[in-house]
Amino acid sequence: MSRIGKQPLQVPSGVKVNLDPKTRTINIDGSKGKLSFKYRPEVTVNWAQNENRITCSIPKEQMENVTYLELWGTTRARIKGMIEGVTQGFTKKLEVNGVGWGAKLQGKTLELAVGFCNPVKITVPMSVQVAVEQNVVTVTGADKQAVGQFAAEVRAARPPEPYNGKGVKYADEVIQRKQGKVFGT
Repeated sequence: MSRIGKQPLQVPSGVKVNLDPKTRTINIDGSKGKLSFKYRPEVTVNWAQNENRITCSIPKEQMENVTYLELWGTTRARIKGMIEGVTQGFTKKLEVNGVGWGAKLQGKTLELAVGFCNPVKITVPMSVQVAVEQNVVTVTGADKQAVGQFAAEVRAARPPEPYNGKGVKYADEVIQRKQGKVFGT
């Protein structure tokens, strides 16, 4: 039995939930934005308005089926992330490390000067907001997947390397530094 899937989700005040069982779509509205999710047919999602609670379930005869259990927990986790996103939002911070390296925002395009002859240009998606202060890029938004995906694309432009410490890294990421070549031993 899924330990995550069976736990009910409390919906905070100020969050609007719209559940359509025919299309298997749940829409969640909050102060930070609006998110929508189409869940799988193996999972049943129930919205108790009077209790402000969302529950997920699967058929009792499928309690031994690993696929059903995985989908059950995943559906509940996605809905929890949506509620958290529309109330608090998600943030990822990246640092651009290197001499003469930097980032700047030009409209809806993030330009990274990361040691190539031309700057790397990355288009910012509509569901994500980006702010740049000195060499710190802050990515925020209500959709956890969109924020993480854009941050990963920015990091992939020039991943940190372990010898000189140059590159784009997450603010909380620790790069294990390696010793360079040693001659004469």
